[in-house]
Amino acid sequence: MAKLYFLGGENVARRDARDINLRAFQDAGGSPRVLVFAWAHASFSKDYRRRKRVFDYFKCLGASVVDFAEFSDAPEEIARTILDSDLIYITGGLASALIQRLRERKVDSLIREFDGVIVGRSAGALALCKRCVVTDRNKRQAKIVAGLGEANLCIKVHYKPSMDKVLIGLSKEEQIYAVPARSALVYENGSLSFEGDLFLFENGGKILLKNAGKRLA
Repeated sequence: MAKLYFLGGENVARRDARDINLRAFQDAGGSPRVLVFAWAHASFSKDYRRRKRVFDYFKCLGASVVDFAEFSDAPEEIARTILDSDLIYITGGLASALIQRLRERKVDSLIREFDGVIVGRSAGALALCKRCVVTDRNKRQAKIVAGLGEANLCIKVHYKPSMDKVLIGLSKEEQIYAVPARSALVYENGSLSFEGDLFLFENGGKILLKNAGKRLA
């Protein structure tokens, strides 16, 4: 099973979660072959600046190869590229669109068999969970939706304290890990560890999680 990094968010232009990504790259062998799924935006833009920014960033971190999976690729081509990769990186954007597209192209079943490292940033992190919290543009309304189920977790990314009231209400029915930008929850073989400070909402309460491992029941 893959080692999963749930990254709460990052400004890629600023590279402000560089240390977390570097650790993931080291876990994938130090100079991994990276496959990027940039499927979370409303349209499948191949904007040169955006792709070049990610490409340059990952090469700087030590990637030997940086490929981009295309939604239009044949299923067997996607499967082959995943098999040849050491690290899969799933970008941010619209979580609902991303989850639908990954299911439609059966990428969910392919990454379930992947035994390298997977980094999900923002919407990418939400997609990897069994359940995830999505909010409206004003961050005042929230609901829990189904993800791909690569880990039996419920996560809220881009967490800010202003979301506490909503998350406390939801936590009466669902245990929620709140991950701020530039922080990450790391999942491996049923164990959790944390990069930066995270928060756990459960039973109507809020707990600060420090950098210490936790074994899931």
